[in-house]
Amino acid sequence: MSLTQITFYEEKNFQGRSYECMSDCSDMSSYMSRCQSCRVESGCFMLYERNNYMGQQFFMRRGEYNDMHRMQSMGMMFDNIRSCRMIPFHTGQFRMKIYERENFGGQSNELMDDCDNIQERYRMSDCQSCNVMDGHWLMYEQPQYRGRMMYMRPGEYRSFREMMSGQRFMSMRRITDMC
Repeated sequence: MSLTQITFYEEKNFQGRSYECMSDCSDMSSYMSRCQSCRVESGCFMLYERNNYMGQQFFMRRGEYNDMHRMQSMGMMFDNIRSCRMIPFHTGQFRMKIYERENFGGQSNELMDDCDNIQERYRMSDCQSCNVMDGHWLMYEQPQYRGRMMYMRPGEYRSFREMMSGQRFMSMRRITDMC
C-alpha cells in the first residue's frame, strides 16, 4: 500500500515554495504563507481554513489541483488553508446515529449508508448531534450533499452549533474512497 501524501504549493501550477504532508498537520503557517495549488498523490485529506482543524472544511481526493482559485465558486478559499487531516481508509461497516437536538436529544435514527436528505428519509427537521460508531463520514448542511461540510470520525459529537457556529446538517455520506 502506498503512503498517503499531499503536497501544497504557494503558487498556481505547482510552483513556489511547497510543503509535503503525510499525516495530520494542525498548523501549516510556519511552512507556507498561502496555498494556490496542491497535488494529492494518494489518500484522502480534509483541508481546513484555520489552525487546529477549525473553520470551513474541504474534502480532497487523489488528483491535481493546479489553480485553487477556480474552486472558489464552490465556496473554497484556498489561500487560507492552515491545517489538514489525513482520512484513513476504512474497511468494514459504517454506523452513525443522528439526533434531532443537541446532547443526543429528540428523534434519533441510525444510518449504515448514505442519506441525501434526512427530512425526506426520516422526517427529521434538523440534526444537531451524532455518535459515529464505525467509519468516516462527511456531513453536509444542505440536502443532496451540498453546502458546507464537516468530516466526522468515530466519536460523540454533542453539539454541532458549538463546533461550527450554528451549523446543522441535512445530508451525510460515507467516505468509501480508497483514493
